[in-house]
Amino acid sequence: MMRLPRFRYRAPGDLGEALAVLAGEGPQASLLAGGTDLLPNMKRRQQVPSTLVALRRVRELREAVHDRGTSLGACLTLTDLVRDDRVRADWPALWQAAVQVATPHLRNMATLGGNLCLDTRCTYYDQTEDWRRAISYCLKKDGTTCWVAPSSPRCLAVSSTDTAPALIALDARVTLRSQAGEREVGLGELYENDGMRYLRRRPDETLTAVRLGPPAGRRSTYWKLRRRGAFDFPVLSVAAAARFAPDGTADDVRIVLGAVASRPLPADDAAALLAGRALTDSAIAEAADTAARHAKPMDNTDFTLHWRKRVAGELVALALRELRGDDVREARRRVARHDLLGP
Repeated sequence: MMRLPRFRYRAPGDLGEALAVLAGEGPQASLLAGGTDLLPNMKRRQQVPSTLVALRRVRELREAVHDRGTSLGACLTLTDLVRDDRVRADWPALWQAAVQVATPHLRNMATLGGNLCLDTRCTYYDQTEDWRRAISYCLKKDGTTCWVAPSSPRCLAVSSTDTAPALIALDARVTLRSQAGEREVGLGELYENDGMRYLRRRPDETLTAVRLGPPAGRRSTYWKLRRRGAFDFPVLSVAAAARFAPDGTADDVRIVLGAVASRPLPADDAAALLAGRALTDSAIAEAADTAARHAKPMDNTDFTLHWRKRVAGELVALALRELRGDDVREARRRVARHDLLGP
């Protein structure tokens, strides 16, 4: 049985107290929301914070407001999102991403903020401490070599968050709070393409909310590839969003790839190809081929990297066909292993 290391537990009652505790404890403290990623990592000694700052009593982080846009508290659970009819109606990509995370039991605990800040993953990193010690650890934790690519100067652990690609495609912004003040950044700006330093969040900052502008007729979708139809992290994901003019031409197109790098990757060049055009089969094929060039998966997760790269274009094409209005339910059952018919 793997046991947690020793740690101090702090449970502030409001956000101000939480920020004060986080600032006082310093970089060795970690925020605890649902704990579905952090606690298993602690058992494997991947993360060993001296203090856990629990956020479950901070009610203001569990609020959802729908008024000329949407504001979602970082401690809303994924089940909260799945059960929110406005999220499902206005932001389908986010709803589809949330409902495909793990299992109902884990979604009951896992939070939106936790999924956005999810630790990067790798075959060589996500092992017990004894296993990692046997290979002299890895660059991400306690070692000096990235075993995915031994000559690489940086860690190549992969981003496996589901909600981030969807929200980046929806042009979401996030609010970060500390005792020094508040700042708001585009969600895409939160991430670095580095498996070790994958977040631009300071140690004293807490991600408090996700903000979305009015949906204004935007369509969106999220596709996830994994070995099993439940529980597994994505080995490839695609989020797409667009607005459509009455004549069927697309505008404000966004395509984001997940689980192919250490951060979600926007395929802006592929999206630009579709601006002002109808989503014809040829236009979709051209954009899908362009987007797939961004997918450069490494051998650090499930399935072979060559197959994951090849299938990237197919997943982008399916996402764009769904935006166009095609009936892709059979493809979802076959590829995504999910009907997405309800929570």
